[in-house]
Amino acid sequence: MSTDVLIVGAGPTGLALGIDLARRGVDALVVERAGELFPGSRGKGIQPRTMEVFDDLGVLDAIHAAGGGYPVGMIWQDGQRVGEHRMFDPVEATEDSPYDEPWMVPQWRTQRILFDRLEELGGKVAFGLEAVGLAQDEDGVTVRFAAGGSVRARYVVAADGGRSAVRRALGIGMTGETVDPNPTLVADARITGLDRDNWHIFPPRGEGDGFLAICPLAGTEDFQVTAQFPEGSSVDLSLEGVRKVVAARSHLAPEDVTEVRWASDFRPRAALADRFRDGRVFLAGDAAHIHSPAGGQGLNTSVQDAYNLGWKLGAVLRDGVDEALLETYEEERRPIAADMLGLSTSVHRGEVRRGEATRQLGLGYRESSLTAETRQAPAVLRAGDRAPDGTLGGVRLFDAFRGPHWTLLAVGVEAPELPGSVGVVRGPAQESYGAGLFLVRPDGYVGWAGDTADGLPRYLARAGL
Repeated sequence: MSTDVLIVGAGPTGLALGIDLARRGVDALVVERAGELFPGSRGKGIQPRTMEVFDDLGVLDAIHAAGGGYPVGMIWQDGQRVGEHRMFDPVEATEDSPYDEPWMVPQWRTQRILFDRLEELGGKVAFGLEAVGLAQDEDGVTVRFAAGGSVRARYVVAADGGRSAVRRALGIGMTGETVDPNPTLVADARITGLDRDNWHIFPPRGEGDGFLAICPLAGTEDFQVTAQFPEGSSVDLSLEGVRKVVAARSHLAPEDVTEVRWASDFRPRAALADRFRDGRVFLAGDAAHIHSPAGGQGLNTSVQDAYNLGWKLGAVLRDGVDEALLETYEEERRPIAADMLGLSTSVHRGEVRRGEATRQLGLGYRESSLTAETRQAPAVLRAGDRAPDGTLGGVRLFDAFRGPHWTLLAVGVEAPELPGSVGVVRGPAQESYGAGLFLVRPDGYVGWAGDTADGLPRYLARAGL
């Protein structure tokens, strides 16, 4: 069996990449070693930048319908409510940033939405296929599976998690640290006796105790239970184990926990792969960077890995662009992953509050070799930055960007003649962009900016346009 792209892992990263490739007409296969999609809530926070990505991928309405906003934290002591705690500072949506705060969707539901969208576009996921080895040559990669058989692909993307078998097969190391040596229980449970209007927080009662937090999972009847234990503890993931810790650390009775639907024991780590590429194989998501869950950066950074890589693979495989374009994936994504790892760790340790940085709207690629800023006096927005939303010439910009194409914005200047594959939007100078020409990449970042069209043809040629 052969395919253009083999994606190993059907988590948010692999599914988002599969969607992006499917809409570009790239033959791709997603394989997953488990027999079904991941069943737990783990990564439940969708940051504003990822909401913009999901808008482009055609799943935002479903994501909105499946989730909800984050509730205010309620601190309990001795069975009494003693104060509120807000996880992040509220902000107001603006025209250029329409999604203002994180949106809560349990990971299992996000994956189901992505899976359904992938199938809608004709993409495929093959379950029960565990990758155990690979061999690559000048023309492609052959991946072998534990159950026998293999798949031949022109490119392979390892999206198979923090214990990535593909990364290990390549011999790529990870450099990192233990963020917190204390084991943490995370479970999806049905609980009575608590309202669903608050994220319920039970501070440690004494020295050696850990915290307990019980968060209503938006769009479901479940609560996510999070409990920290002392270093060296053995965590009981059974119904009785969850009942015991909830009763010991809160005013709830054991029988108030009526069901445990999924449970996990983990120790928060931060680690970064030494490189994101080996020949025709790319690392993305947790296979490339492992985060503490604090601040909700892991899943979001992972989806944006896929969003960065998808259009580049599509350009090479379908548009005939030089393979050198693929070198910019690691160049652009590894520094951002490193920064997000540091942010996650700082949030976990209480050194940084969730806010503007965790929303990820300020991330960009100004230093990328794929970025060209040619204006004499750039305004606040520069080439490499995220292209803001807004209205230009009566057109909503996110509507114009949506889809697997490039878009030229002619803001207060004349637009040159361009290939039909490039969308063009014209309008007067405005606050978010100032004035000039802005060529927006398929992933919503300004690739080239200029006062005039001088130099634009060279950039277009490099991009295969």
